[in-house]
Amino acid sequence: MFRYFLQLSYKGTRYFGWQIQPNAVSVQEVLEKTLSTVLRESVAVVGAGRTDTGVHALFYILHFDVLNEITESEKLVFHLNRFLPDDIAINKIWKVENEMHARFSAVSRTYKYFISTEKNPFKAETSFLYTGFLDVDKMNEAARILFYYNDFTSFSKLHTDVKTNNCKIYEAAWKQEDKQLVFSIKADRFLRNMVRAIVGTLLDVGKGKTTIEDFKKIIESKDRGAAGTSVPPQGLFLVDIEYNA
Repeated sequence: MFRYFLQLSYKGTRYFGWQIQPNAVSVQEVLEKTLSTVLRESVAVVGAGRTDTGVHALFYILHFDVLNEITESEKLVFHLNRFLPDDIAINKIWKVENEMHARFSAVSRTYKYFISTEKNPFKAETSFLYTGFLDVDKMNEAARILFYYNDFTSFSKLHTDVKTNNCKIYEAAWKQEDKQLVFSIKADRFLRNMVRAIVGTLLDVGKGKTTIEDFKKIIESKDRGAAGTSVPPQGLFLVDIEYNA
């Protein structure tokens, strides 16, 4: 048995997230069908993590095992892209040790959330439109507070099947880029809905609805009901995943 990593990108607009589910088209399902067709054997893929309905990935990693060694990976990339729809693109395939795991071997993940500050029909599916005033300095001040905490229950979707809500956040900052406001966040792991909940709560800080002290209390409360509303999924992108090997 041979194990391979596959790097891809996808626009999540038409998909009900990454993970296979009944009666809904997922990115994982499309990839498994395509790989099985092209490689002429049943292929199951394991992704680096879930992305929700409508969320995008500029950089995503999966692994799969096959009986026959792949000798021409570039040729395989070409054939897979011919079969795949326009909103999924394979970038690279390479052989790894059998112990390497797309999800559990990852040491960090980075997301970006895009907010358009003016209406743009070409960004409607890849950003969240907000045209009101936001105090970006206050939002960055609040974002830096995230570095001092580990338990992010307040920003987690309720009733998830994880053993711990502890995460280590390495980077969290807002930047103005052209007509967009971009939030970047890097951590060792993320909880379900965590980034969108953090962004929604930081927006409340930028609007003046939530103070810096309130933001601290929200984290310490470990209560999802205390935090802000999650922002829509279309502005969220997974942009990087790091591995030691």
